[in-house]
Amino acid sequence: MGALFALDWILPVYARGSWINAVAPTTQLSGDVIDLTIAETPFHVGERVTTAITINGTVPGPLLRLREGQDITLNVTNRLPETSSIHWHGILLPPGMDGVPGVSFPGIEPGTTFRYRFTVKQYGTYWFHSHSGGQEQAGAYGSIIIDPAEPDPVRYDREYVIMLSDWSFSSVGSMIGKLKKQPGYFNFQKRTLSDFIRDGMRKGWLATLDNYLMWAQMRMDPTDLADITSHAYTYLMNGLAPAENWTGLFRPGERIRLRFIQVGVMTFQDVRIPGLKMTVVQADGQNVQPVEVDEFRMGPAETYDVTVEPKEDRAYTIFAETLDRSGFARGTLAPRPGMSAEIPPQRRHPVRSMADMGMQHMNGMDHSDHNPGNATTGEPETRMQHDMHGDRAGEGIQDRHDMHGRLEILGSKPVKHGPDDHGTGNQSVPDFTQSRLDDPGIGLGGDGRRVLVYTDLKSLRPYPDQREPERELEIHLTGHMERFMWSFDGKKYSDAREPIRFRYGERLRWTFVNDTMMEHTMHLHGMWMHLENGAGEYLPRKHTVLVKPAERVSVAITADAPGPWAFHCHLLLHMETGMFRVIEVSNAIPEMGS
Repeated sequence: MGALFALDWILPVYARGSWINAVAPTTQLSGDVIDLTIAETPFHVGERVTTAITINGTVPGPLLRLREGQDITLNVTNRLPETSSIHWHGILLPPGMDGVPGVSFPGIEPGTTFRYRFTVKQYGTYWFHSHSGGQEQAGAYGSIIIDPAEPDPVRYDREYVIMLSDWSFSSVGSMIGKLKKQPGYFNFQKRTLSDFIRDGMRKGWLATLDNYLMWAQMRMDPTDLADITSHAYTYLMNGLAPAENWTGLFRPGERIRLRFIQVGVMTFQDVRIPGLKMTVVQADGQNVQPVEVDEFRMGPAETYDVTVEPKEDRAYTIFAETLDRSGFARGTLAPRPGMSAEIPPQRRHPVRSMADMGMQHMNGMDHSDHNPGNATTGEPETRMQHDMHGDRAGEGIQDRHDMHGRLEILGSKPVKHGPDDHGTGNQSVPDFTQSRLDDPGIGLGGDGRRVLVYTDLKSLRPYPDQREPERELEIHLTGHMERFMWSFDGKKYSDAREPIRFRYGERLRWTFVNDTMMEHTMHLHGMWMHLENGAGEYLPRKHTVLVKPAERVSVAITADAPGPWAFHCHLLLHMETGMFRVIEVSNAIPEMGS
């Protein structure tokens, strides 16, 4: 299977008879010692030639094929004129090997080599990327497959890694500058007079005017679903733009494993393969009980492994549509090179409602409408329609815990927000927050497709630490979109340098409360987060957790990794503008509430 995989990884890039990019095709590296070089390299994006920050000369960088239990040495040489780094995303290792400048090591200076050494303690699909400035957006990332020590429970005949990423000809710094001057700079889907008239005729003029005035009062835009849109981004699949059509080959009847990695630094994408059911078998590198779905949403830094079984001798489109519907990445599964399938029409962009924002109804009006519907009807959808079409009616979700720490399955009972508005670092505070783990997210559901939700995820085996959490923490995801400032509890990183302290060996519960109108993906380095989704002994382990607007998400953590660790939103521009903290795991007893 290994030889077949290596051939398949190269063939799609060469399929049109000449190399797509000015660099060599992605390669697979293995062994106990691997050498990597970070440098600038010419790169083609569509018809344009630019310069990328590459790892071993390619975008994406090489696939690293490791094995569970292996002692690995990775020599990383920096050929850039600036400091660089490599972070091994989701990998459990000593803090000095984690690769976060200013937290766990000083960074890799120009012209020097840093030697990463650690024992591989896990299996599954992961990735690596620069943790220095905007280098990740500029191409400095690659994939990791760790083969399990025990027999793999997932059967497949061939496999492909599919890395979804954003490419921009603008720098991260220039993007932040534009957003600080004009928060909707990249949003070309704002409401128009015709939208107002249509809403007025459908919902009534008073309700429509009330809704528009409420958004104006908050100085927010219900169509502001993504800070950066296709106006600035080309969405790549394995380094190729949609027109270049990355292609993976198959023989009809084979079972194919697709290892999806969301590298998009600012982009959420909805993935489907029209004509094929997908069986989710792994989330964030960890095996889960198989779930058959038609579509799933990926936030930045999440990974999902799925299997598909194409039986017909035809091509299938792999379609990854952005949450704001402004663009997509696209590739093809096909029996022969050069084939393609129809690209699905893009759906209408969703519009946020006051209910999405956790706001109370005003003047007796119901603001629960959201999600302009599918491309065929254009009718609005509500969150409850997903239950009807997704066969989840009546299923509960984790919302709180009883006095003994056991999960209570309550449905999505709203929790009134506390009085703290988090100061000038936060633009608005929801009236209510709630668990929405059974909600696929804005713009999904209501069209008959089965969409993956977090309550679907159950670990394949019971997780080892079944202790009840002995301590609970709560942290609020905050931001001021008008100033483009992002923070935790109203304080950006530069104003909150005191670390959050975990006691070594403790079991704790951490609740993320999203006070903003944007989705975020929260990433904890060095330790697993057990998503408290009502799965009992089978809580799924994740390194990155998607949190929707006005949502509360709780995770259980075993603080088993001494040292300093990064915790941040994995939307790069949010992290760069302050949504970052340091976790300190030590034997010291944390103060109450810290």
